[in-house]
Amino acid sequence: MVKIALNIKANLDNIEELKPCGPDFRWCVQFTCSNCGEKSDKWNYISLSDQVPAEHGRDVFHFSCKCKLCSRVNTVTILGDSVKSYGVEDLEKFKRIVVFDCRGIEPSNFSAREGWIAKAIDGGKEFRDVDLSEGEWADYCDKIQQPVGIYEIEHNFERIK
Repeated sequence: MVKIALNIKANLDNIEELKPCGPDFRWCVQFTCSNCGEKSDKWNYISLSDQVPAEHGRDVFHFSCKCKLCSRVNTVTILGDSVKSYGVEDLEKFKRIVVFDCRGIEPSNFSAREGWIAKAIDGGKEFRDVDLSEGEWADYCDKIQQPVGIYEIEHNFERIK
């Protein structure tokens, strides 16, 4: 059992907070098998709302897959209380936004995609279902009468204890 944190960094333009939309948010990740080193070539979605029962025992996982090279069954559980938002106070640095409990696989790549909530500064509008697939997003907030945007999204993974 290895706990791996996903950290992100982004430039926020008139945005005070960026966060996943809730338990239905789909984390889009590629994996590497810890047993044989096979790297996934496809993107996998992991969500708190998805529940995969263990073959033996009472455990429940949020994602399960079989390695196509070594046939080992691997699982991932999202630690629900680890999901955090990225705010204006986090600019210029990486911040942990989620932790995955990985068994047999480790995340090797992340794609932000859709399903984010972005809240404008100074009591501005809350934008739902923000799509970061292109690596950036921009709009206009009528409440604060300013353009808003999220740019230069970066990520890294960190093993934690």
